Amino acid sequence: METKGMWYKEYRQGRRFFIKIRPGESLVDNIKHFASKEKIHSAVILSAIGSVKNVRLNDIKSGAKLPITAARLTVHELEGPLELLGLTGNIVPDESGEVNCHLHIIASKSSGDVVGGHMYDAQVFATCEIVLVELVIEGIERHLSVTGGTPTVFFDED
Repeated sequence: METKGMWYKEYRQGRRFFIKIRPGESLVDNIKHFASKEKIHSAVILSAIGSVKNVRLNDIKSGAKLPITAARLTVHELEGPLELLGLTGNIVPDESGEVNCHLHIIASKSSGDVVGGHMYDAQVFATCEIVLVELVIEGIERHLSVTGGTPTVFFDED
């Protein structure tokens, strides 16, 4: 459905999972592998706690204009370990039907400073516990947005 300034689609909750990822493992690789194994097409991450290291973030530079290009982004690499305060995001298939994760992380340094942003990947340090909910929804895919310059969710017309 489309209404002034936005699009939306109703969904139903599917299966719910509590996932634990072992130390040294990639968050993104494990989430993608899990979604593929369980045949999850769309999902949302409700919460995640634990600790991480080797975090790779990508943030939009201050004053950037659309479309977002590589020159308008800042890549951050944080060695850690960091306390994982939160991980949020969604899983939506890309144009080819493959699992595509859009994830944002919040983590704290030993100083207490909090960092966060769009997460490309991170390794689990001691543990990572994730609550994931499958979304039962048709007609949703992630495509590259010409206007925004980044992959974003698109809905089929109803």
